[in-house]
Amino acid sequence: MSYGKFAYLYDQLMEDVPYDSWVALINKKHNKYKVQGKKLLDLACGTGQLSIRLGKQGFEVTGVDLSENMLAVAQTKADQQGLKIPFYQQNMAELDGVGQFDIIGIFCDSLNYLVTESDVRETFRRVYAHLNEDGLFIFDVHSIYKIMQIFMNQTFAENDEEISYIWHCYQGEYPNSVEHDLSFFVLDEGTGKYDRYDELHFQRTYPVEIYEEWLRESGFELLEVSADFKDAAPGTQAERIFFISKKLS
Repeated sequence: MSYGKFAYLYDQLMEDVPYDSWVALINKKHNKYKVQGKKLLDLACGTGQLSIRLGKQGFEVTGVDLSENMLAVAQTKADQQGLKIPFYQQNMAELDGVGQFDIIGIFCDSLNYLVTESDVRETFRRVYAHLNEDGLFIFDVHSIYKIMQIFMNQTFAENDEEISYIWHCYQGEYPNSVEHDLSFFVLDEGTGKYDRYDELHFQRTYPVEIYEEWLRESGFELLEVSADFKDAAPGTQAERIFFISKKLS
């Protein structure tokens, strides 16, 4: 997943994403479970939207992402706001050598971009190895309902003056997976014409019980499973599932 040109348009295209809801959730769980430190690893940090918000909240943030372009955007934004956030280019399934943390998060359904079961399980093991004792692992994923009932075989579009896009969703190669075929059109102010860019993104999810099994297999104690930023168990039409787990001491 290179994110190419998309990295430089991501923030404008995703301006309605409720980042502040993630920040509120992280603060709430940090306090609820009495986590002693505030060293936080933002895995798949993208353009640093959450990393920067969390840095302003007093967390000592490190960001990791696979995309060099995303990281370039994140570093520029952090520097402009006077935040010292180290960013590293790594695959989350190969996470290594970035230090130990009190909280590690994989937010904004980023875990769903891993293609294979083995990659997800290896990511959990790598996260466990980089957590301090009693540290929290927080992540969210798309539900099967969202992948299969909301995304599948749908087309979404936005027609704005500066950036427009057409977004087709197709059945992926694996069960409960979807391919996002994106074409977006960006106004070149110099010529008054639109440049076209194409991206193909893949996401895959699993039943809640499978994620729970893999967490326990990796050594975590599962603390909570909830949905859609609410402190309630996922219902049949929940769209975003949150998992809170702890590294056993």
